[in-house]
Amino acid sequence: MSNFVKVASANDLKPGENKVVNVNGTEVALFNVEGEFFAITNTCPHRGGPLGEGYLEGDAVTCPWHGWRFNVKTGVSPVMPTAKVPTYEVKVEGGDVFVALE
Repeated sequence: MSNFVKVASANDLKPGENKVVNVNGTEVALFNVEGEFFAITNTCPHRGGPLGEGYLEGDAVTCPWHGWRFNVKTGVSPVMPTAKVPTYEVKVEGGDVFVALE
């Protein structure tokens, strides 16, 4: 069973916005894509850049350090499908956003 942790209020992120949140000591990148929330690791596999501080365009985030891109829904790079980052389960209840790392 997944252990969900409250990380934000749904009002904290407008559609098209993202931020870094903490889930039990782990930094996670949280995204609002057209009103739906998604979470991936905050660490880019290229050089460890902060994906949660990247540029979100549609459902893809661009790492601010070197431009690597990842789909925030699947974790897969649209440029290099063998490059993937972990995704995490997200749910919204009562206006709050919860993320589970398991």
